[in-house]
Amino acid sequence: FFLGLKLEKKMKGKLQKQICQVVLDHFEKQYTAELGDVWNSVRDVLTSPWCWQHALLLNRFSQSPGLESSLAEQGYRPTFPAALPYLPAALRCYSRTAPGRVPAQKHQPGRLKEYYLLNAASLLPVLALEVEDGERILDLCAAPGGKSVALLQCACPGHFHCNEYDDLRSRWLEQTIESFIPDPLINLIKVSKLDGRQIGDLQPEFYDKVLVDAPCSNDRSWLFSADPQQAVLRLMQRKELSSLQFHLLRSAVKALRPGGSLVYSTCTLSRAENSDVINLMLNSCRNVVPVDISGLARDVSQEFPFLSGMQQHELLVLPEKGRAWGPMYVAKLKKVSST
Repeated sequence: FFLGLKLEKKMKGKLQKQICQVVLDHFEKQYTAELGDVWNSVRDVLTSPWCWQHALLLNRFSQSPGLESSLAEQGYRPTFPAALPYLPAALRCYSRTAPGRVPAQKHQPGRLKEYYLLNAASLLPVLALEVEDGERILDLCAAPGGKSVALLQCACPGHFHCNEYDDLRSRWLEQTIESFIPDPLINLIKVSKLDGRQIGDLQPEFYDKVLVDAPCSNDRSWLFSADPQQAVLRLMQRKELSSLQFHLLRSAVKALRPGGSLVYSTCTLSRAENSDVINLMLNSCRNVVPVDISGLARDVSQEFPFLSGMQQHELLVLPEKGRAWGPMYVAKLKKVSST
């Protein structure tokens, strides 16, 4: 026990030193203005990795007898309430209030992993999309592949297109899919390295559902940037992200069939990359309407703390101690007619 405390203190000191002050100062100014007093408690969680939690998404394609009972013995329980209106039976996610994580499983060619470690809030965009068997699905910015794997836990698409523009991240995506998805289903999956801004023109009105998990200023990882010069460069380029996100979103709308829906998500608190991007889309695109997801937020509010005052078509998960999920912004739109 005492050795554990000693190691914990050592870990705390080590992690505390790694906080990038230039990023923290930038966030302090922006998020105090945008979130007010709420930022203080959020900042405390984001700068304290020893209190972060991890969830396990079980892989329905891998036989893992005894795994669920073993997790229960360790204090894990189902993350989502069974009464959730859209909760596919095959989507099994476990979490616990205690911090820490089980070991990640290594990639072994020809052998499927039993679980995927993730931030539980990253499953909310997947649930909001409500995918069904036989649909044509596009995951526009798919790497590292956690949400693609989660979507395939929910349903068996008729066609599943995973796209990742970055070459290194695309190889990571391919490995993730190989680690979790069996051969027969892999044949239904198309992995591409296209510029996501062009897919709407290349495949207009082809998809039933599109997920845009957009490149963003990842608040958690940016706070621990090891290279201060890289951090400064990231912050300088940050203002350009909203333009990229808007063009990815516009491409996604073009790729949607009329009546199809899309979910936009980020892992940042930044209003410029969240609500502002969605508002610009709604104001500039007449054939898109917001979809109410306030019911989803209400149904999972015991597990996930949300920012109050959001529009009905959006939610923002705010990390807090004991429920250290997020940040995760989610918004849902529907295409009502051809462009």
